[in-house]
Amino acid sequence: MTNTAPSAAATTGRLGLSGKLLALTALFVMVSEILIFVPSVANFRLNFIDDQVNRARTAALALDAAPDGMVAEPLARKLLRSVGAKALAIKSGDARRLLAVDDMPHEVAVTVDRRPAAGAMAILDAFDTLMNGDKRIARLVAPAEDAGEPGDTLDVVVDETELRRAMVAFSANVLLVALAISLIAGGLVYLALDLIIVRPVRRLTATMVAFAEAPDDASRIVVASGRADEIGVAEAELERMQSELHAQLQQKSRLAALGLAVSKINHDLRNLLASAQLMSDRLGTVADPTVQKLAPKLVATLDRAISFCQSTLSYGAAQETPPQRRMTGFDEIVEEVRTALGLAAGGGRIGFTTAIERGLAVDADPDQLFRVLLNLGRNAAQAFENRGDPDPARDQIRISGRREGGVAVIEVSDTGPGVSPKARERMFQPFHASTKAGGSGLGLAIADELVRAHGGSIALVDGTIGATFRITIPDRPIDLQARVRERARA
Repeated sequence: MTNTAPSAAATTGRLGLSGKLLALTALFVMVSEILIFVPSVANFRLNFIDDQVNRARTAALALDAAPDGMVAEPLARKLLRSVGAKALAIKSGDARRLLAVDDMPHEVAVTVDRRPAAGAMAILDAFDTLMNGDKRIARLVAPAEDAGEPGDTLDVVVDETELRRAMVAFSANVLLVALAISLIAGGLVYLALDLIIVRPVRRLTATMVAFAEAPDDASRIVVASGRADEIGVAEAELERMQSELHAQLQQKSRLAALGLAVSKINHDLRNLLASAQLMSDRLGTVADPTVQKLAPKLVATLDRAISFCQSTLSYGAAQETPPQRRMTGFDEIVEEVRTALGLAAGGGRIGFTTAIERGLAVDADPDQLFRVLLNLGRNAAQAFENRGDPDPARDQIRISGRREGGVAVIEVSDTGPGVSPKARERMFQPFHASTKAGGSGLGLAIADELVRAHGGSIALVDGTIGATFRITIPDRPIDLQARVRERARA
């Protein structure tokens, strides 16, 4: 058998399931940390600014509490530096009162409004500070609260360098913690999934590859672990499929050996039957009335046996001869079947009755129709024999035939034990239908194939005593052109 399954060596050059699992786990944890990191940085920036504003309010209270609002310039600068501000002012309405300012004017590059209903772009502002906040002057606008009158606002001019430095340090800490969490969580998740999923899947893969290399080796069939999850179900199903495939391969091997043996037997048996046919021809010259009566039937039986031998392997090779159909008297076929079964009228251990419509003709190949009825009749006779002590009053084989329009309906029934549920499952499959010791399981399969070759059908009828098989064979469509040609030739 050609091995098309990927070997273990072929997969070593690619990232295996374990590597993919580890990479994806680390990636997903990092993505989760980043999703947490972004709002965390924005919140850190706002908290830092709020802290600056609170310190600026305290400084504003001190500056505003000085007599006549006059504070020594060195003290004012010291207060500004303590809160990290460059300038400090209180705005009341349209009036703006400067409390303190550094000795050099500063150009404000950005305004941060911490009043309610402001700050909707906090995340974008945080990244703007990280990217452009170095040595940039910002103006903080917040409610003055205790540093002024109700409705007043506090303006604080600050250098964003310290804020940016703190945000960078915070970001580095968060990223380091996220990396550590990713490695720890990813490693733990990886180990758990590797034990629960990857290793069992790897074992299943190795088992499938090994089984594909030698499916006839029963030791390579996977043994289910008994797990109750999806992998356990997959193991059980794989074990079932491999066991069925192994059994089928064994059956195919036995059938191949059987076919070779039958082909050898067929050759010698055909020669023996040919010799018997020559001797039966000589019997036709004997004047004894009994011999004269039996000789034609013996010759016909030998002819049919030779024909069967010549096509012994035709079923296995899917070369069943196409039916040579013609309108055939059904009574004659049934009588030949009775004789072949050894059920002469008025005698025998098994009863044989018929219910055939007068003058019934079937559009069929007579030899193939004979084989169909003989297989069904032999199955019934064997069922009676296996039951033991046949009684013709109890054990009956009945063949009926009628025509329903252009379809011939034939029924072969018996009063035997019927068809078991086990046999019904694959009744018309070769080598599966027989449940009797010594049975080949080919009778129903051959009958089904021959009937279908006629465009008909065969089925087991439910609700009857014993077993009843109904056969329907439709007449061939009328070829009007062929009739016209025949009339033209006539």
